Amino acid sequence: MLDSRKRGNLRIGGFAGILAPILAFTCILLSVASDPKFSWTNNALSDLGVVTGVTGPLFNFGLYASGLLGLNFAMLGLFSYLRKSLVGKVGASAFSAATIALIGIGVFNESFSGTHYDFSVAFFVLAPISLFIISASFAVAKEKWLSVFAVSIGVIAALPWLLLFAFTYVPGVAIPETISGLAVSAWIITLGLRMIKQAEQ
Repeated sequence: MLDSRKRGNLRIGGFAGILAPILAFTCILLSVASDPKFSWTNNALSDLGVVTGVTGPLFNFGLYASGLLGLNFAMLGLFSYLRKSLVGKVGASAFSAATIALIGIGVFNESFSGTHYDFSVAFFVLAPISLFIISASFAVAKEKWLSVFAVSIGVIAALPWLLLFAFTYVPGVAIPETISGLAVSAWIITLGLRMIKQAEQ
């Protein structure tokens, strides 16, 4: 049985996980719509963060605000959901680090070129790695569906980058960033719903 504190953590973490990608992609799409010069094939999404007017602030807010929500999802929800597994806690720690990197991407936009690049690489590397680790914890717990789902999302999140390094299929990185981000978002929302369901049982 879960005590009231763990139920609360699961509930808050679950709702934060559902809201994080919704907020992130709402702000991204609105930023894209507000910048007629943006190109999905030639730009990086982060190019939006230094555009004047409403575009830059909206884009950057979407990243660091969704990163904060993602950190709540990880620190409260994931750690409670995976509380019985050491491997799961390692995976939750890695995912927490990925959300901190997402916050960093929004706070340190492309004007802080080196710092921004480091945070961007950290996010897109740590997110799939954390999913592979969490998949292992689900496998140990004999939760086969969740294990397969997590590793599949990890592969989808990493594949656009591996293919881009193998052959440059687009000159910009907005497309691999979006595919990777959407994949991770699908996983977060799915886990968020399961956390809420577990809290209500």
